Amino acid sequence: MFPTPVEKIAAPWRWGYKLAVPIVLILWLLPLLGVMMTSIRPASDLAQGNYFGVPSTIALGNYLEVFANTPMGTYIWNSFKVTIPTVIGAVALSCLTGFALAVYKFKSNLLVFFMFVAGNFVPFQILMVPVRDLTLNMGLYDTSMGLVLFHIAFQTGFCTLFMRNFIKALPFELIEAARVEGVSELKIFWFIVLPLMRPAIAALSVLIFTFIWNDYFWATVLVQGSHALPVTAGIFSLNGQWVAQWQLVSAGSIVAAMPPVIMFFLMQKHFIAGLTLGATKG
Repeated sequence: MFPTPVEKIAAPWRWGYKLAVPIVLILWLLPLLGVMMTSIRPASDLAQGNYFGVPSTIALGNYLEVFANTPMGTYIWNSFKVTIPTVIGAVALSCLTGFALAVYKFKSNLLVFFMFVAGNFVPFQILMVPVRDLTLNMGLYDTSMGLVLFHIAFQTGFCTLFMRNFIKALPFELIEAARVEGVSELKIFWFIVLPLMRPAIAALSVLIFTFIWNDYFWATVLVQGSHALPVTAGIFSLNGQWVAQWQLVSAGSIVAAMPPVIMFFLMQKHFIAGLTLGATKG
């Protein structure tokens, strides 16, 4: 039923596996390595067609130029203004909805849960026109608040699915014992269930932070001006009007990728615990 461990397969297959892993890893990392090399390549190399060779000099000044001569700092700040409220809003709502759907038995419980799940299967491209029109009518177009509200609404479905299944795996006897003692439902959620959800909250926060930070589609659909443009959409504007400044675009891309990477390593312990909790019994 389960795949055979690598240590137990035949020797030729085991050696083939050990040989294939580094090759696949190198191929997977090649685009990232190319971007990193371009980010420290001087503009003169690119003008002479040296796109893939060794840089003539190490131009670390590209990273300083990105912040000194472009609105890169504003774009990063805009991304934080969109991502952090979205993570807080989506995770907070999903904790409440997940608790209600997991603990309370009421009519249409499964129907409501399926509605949350079904929202994850709607292709977001078909929502482009109605969502854009809605933000225009509400006066939220070209604002950070419009992006925040949309992302919270769109991510709550997945977050609710995650939280509901997590709470379902908790021992229900804890809630029953608290009810017997006369503890209110709000205190049961706040003092009993919520502390047990910390690994799930950490894992979900990392996932949602990465999803929203790397979003490009809605950043270009719902925002136009640089005052609210997130970093994913703003990087393309680092190109000059007549000359493509790929060294700046590459340096900006590396800088833009750092916050999710840093957050993952800071939350790695809780992230893995949240994903694997409940995977085994006993």
